[in-house]
Amino acid sequence: MSRLDTYSKMPSGMKEYLEAYGWHFSKKMCEWAVSRMKAKDENGKAKKLEPMKKEDVDELLKKFNVKLEDSKGYDCVYVANMCKNDYFKSSIVDDAHLALFVKDYMGDIDAYEGMPFTRFLADCIGSGTPILWEEMM
Repeated sequence: MSRLDTYSKMPSGMKEYLEAYGWHFSKKMCEWAVSRMKAKDENGKAKKLEPMKKEDVDELLKKFNVKLEDSKGYDCVYVANMCKNDYFKSSIVDDAHLALFVKDYMGDIDAYEGMPFTRFLADCIGSGTPILWEEMM
């Protein structure tokens, strides 16, 4: 089985995207994915957070002396934003732990090539969210 077993036919533009970026986030794909994220406010209601850009993530990692072994494309930017939206000020209490989460997620010993992107794609499939692949190049 492959990651594409979900499809009887690959969506338009997906093959070209994978040929260009592999199982990793392009800048546009990352920006689109992050733009769809929501966090909870103090009352449990959905709110939008200011997204972290690549420069912000690089600065965060540098500040806490966190080095990523094998980060490709915008994968770590997606992971940092996912963590910020889903876990920050809950199980991830501060920026130092956010940086460590990114390192742990990206360096998971059980992980495989392109895990952040593959999990994102599975979420899109599960939620019925179409990806306009041609626009993500």
